[in-house]
Amino acid sequence: MVSKKAKITKRATQNQDAQPTSPSVNVEPKEPTAGPSSTPSSAVPISESIPPSPSPDPDPIEEGDIIQRAEKVKEKGNTAFKIGKYQEAIEHYTKAIEMNPLEPAFLTNRAASYMALKRFRLALDDCQQAATIQSANPSAKTLLRLARCQLALGSPTPASSTLRTVLALEPKNAAAAQLKTKITELEGHMKTFESARNKKDWGLARLALDKCLYGIEGEGGEVPADWRVWKVELELAKGNLESANSAANDALRLNPHSPEALYLRGLVLMLSGKLPQALQHVQSALRLDPSHSASQQLRKRVKDIERLKEEGNVAFKAGKLQEAVDKYTETLERIGEEEVEAKGGQIRATLLSNRATTLVKLQEHERALADTEASLALYPHSFKAQRTRARVNLALENYEQAVRDFKAAVEEAQKDASTTERDVRELRAELKKAEAALKRSKTKDYYKILGVHRECTEMEIKKAYRRESLKHHPDKGGDEEKFKLVSEAHSVLSDPQRRARYDMGEDEDGLNDGMSGMGGMGGMGGMNQADLANLFAQFNGFGGGGHPFNRGDPSGFSFSF
Repeated sequence: MVSKKAKITKRATQNQDAQPTSPSVNVEPKEPTAGPSSTPSSAVPISESIPPSPSPDPDPIEEGDIIQRAEKVKEKGNTAFKIGKYQEAIEHYTKAIEMNPLEPAFLTNRAASYMALKRFRLALDDCQQAATIQSANPSAKTLLRLARCQLALGSPTPASSTLRTVLALEPKNAAAAQLKTKITELEGHMKTFESARNKKDWGLARLALDKCLYGIEGEGGEVPADWRVWKVELELAKGNLESANSAANDALRLNPHSPEALYLRGLVLMLSGKLPQALQHVQSALRLDPSHSASQQLRKRVKDIERLKEEGNVAFKAGKLQEAVDKYTETLERIGEEEVEAKGGQIRATLLSNRATTLVKLQEHERALADTEASLALYPHSFKAQRTRARVNLALENYEQAVRDFKAAVEEAQKDASTTERDVRELRAELKKAEAALKRSKTKDYYKILGVHRECTEMEIKKAYRRESLKHHPDKGGDEEKFKLVSEAHSVLSDPQRRARYDMGEDEDGLNDGMSGMGGMGGMGGMNQADLANLFAQFNGFGGGGHPFNRGDPSGFSFSF
């Protein structure tokens, strides 16, 4: 029968073979060899005949005591684990490991405690150390825990490899079979994600990534940093700036010292139009990694966009409209419209709206309309872009669309915290005018009849009236009905009060408010004798048949129409 001392000595020797340097375990050294027996003691000096005293041999019982004490500490850990006191269990296992670092059971037990607390990265380290110690005789239990940790950390390929070893050792291991199903599912979602991403099928890629995230987060695992980066990229590709912003915040919160996370956050901020904040994040990324090329390029872009945009605004305010258009165009080129960058995002929408406003002032309504359409496609909640499009549609006589745009602008302005009550009042006034224009378009548009714009002066109205009256006078071969309409338009627009009512959409019919005493004059409504004299004086010295004045009539009036 082998003595207890022999067992402890043998175990210590095995431990020495497994790990040459063990700071906590004292290994019994070999016995020193004796000197040659043929050499008489008197042949050497006394100082040399007595060999130096070796260090006292460690008592094997002390070694056994350490191992036994470590086992007792481990049992305390087991007790704490069973009642759910995982942190206390970890402390006991840690002490046991310090006493005997080559005992794999201590490591795997501590790993189980870490796993119970969802601290899978620490558990992974313990399982890997234990597996290394057991490499000559692998343990299915250790490897199964290792595979669970790998899966929880989003590494299905290593987990699958580890699990194959477990099943080779124990083909009927039910827990391993169950884990294999989860690993296979995650690997399938990963393949779907990669395929969809390569094909730029962003919807399918997002769905597959969500399933991957659910598989990890549902088990309380730790989502890999790469996955969080992918989520930001997918949201940008789909044009969801708000979701991309949330994903970027999550990535940065979990890894605040990651240059990649800082860069992505900066990119999202730039596309959201927050240029100063974007620059701060990019500079932080470069402080962590001065060679981060993506951050270097983004920093230059942000500075260029900020400079060009401001130059465009200054030119606009100075009335240098074409220069403003050129600056805004250059800024848009710098922003770009790559799909993976939300097609330029909100910052592009803002610049398109700015350029459209400038084009309206240049009377380039078709180009302005195209810009507002593109702006609202990127950011449909901008009341300014909706207002500009409404004005353009009004100028192009697309009255129904103008009314819809003004209504949408009012609604968005009321939601926008940056708008003032004055902004909303002005929008409502413009809406009312658009509604009046729509109503007029379905009846009679007096401005269009006279051929003048809606902001014309009284002098312009008078000149237009004379021009159109001469053109359409029946005695000059004109159309009598058009001549009557010209007279109606003049009677309303030449009266400031009636014009104001007409502009607000109230019914103002020139036929119904003719000059007093004129009875059925109808088409001459609102004209006095001086107006008529000035008008007809232009017809070749009162000549021509059908002259409106009868010289023999003392009243001075005779109408042939």
